[in-house]
Amino acid sequence: MNKKVIIIGASGHAKVIADIVIKNEDILLGFLDDNLTGEVIGYSILGKTLDLDKFKNNEIQFIIGIGNNITRKEISTKYNLNYYTAIHPSAVISNNVEIQEGTAIMANAVINISSKIGKHCIINTGSIIEHDNILKDYVHISPNATLSGTVTIGECTHIGTSASIKNNINICDNVVVGVGGVVVKDINESGVYIGMPTSQVKK
Repeated sequence: MNKKVIIIGASGHAKVIADIVIKNEDILLGFLDDNLTGEVIGYSILGKTLDLDKFKNNEIQFIIGIGNNITRKEISTKYNLNYYTAIHPSAVISNNVEIQEGTAIMANAVINISSKIGKHCIINTGSIIEHDNILKDYVHISPNATLSGTVTIGECTHIGTSASIKNNINICDNVVVGVGGVVVKDINESGVYIGMPTSQVKK
């Protein structure tokens, strides 16, 4: 049965999720956004986040179309909703992969065998999640990033575009790895890391 979906947020990331909903032949009812009104890609902005309770029923699923990890966590913690998981038809997902609610997996992403993806994560366009990875909740893997085998990524961590993570690496919560960063050793302190190999530039 086709699912009825409302997207929380209506900016660029939300539009990408909308495209996934449509490609999966589910029913996009519209968006909720605190700053925009009118229409986005031909679908109505139905109200603001504060209006969520008006739309809650057993037939509607929601997905948070906001790229900021902390904002996704705040919304999902505040509102008890039936969450939609958006998986683009071109994504390649191996057997024995666990994907929790509210996660969005974009076009041409690859998730290999025995990986575990937490709640409300973003696996962005063309990114590679190799075997036996563990991504905690609210992680964002940017386009074309590559995580080698047996990598663990902590909650609310953001891996930048085209970054590379060596195999058997652990990265703690609330880390940002910059664009093109190369991580070759564990990151045990929250902060911003850039470079090849990465080093901390901000706590």
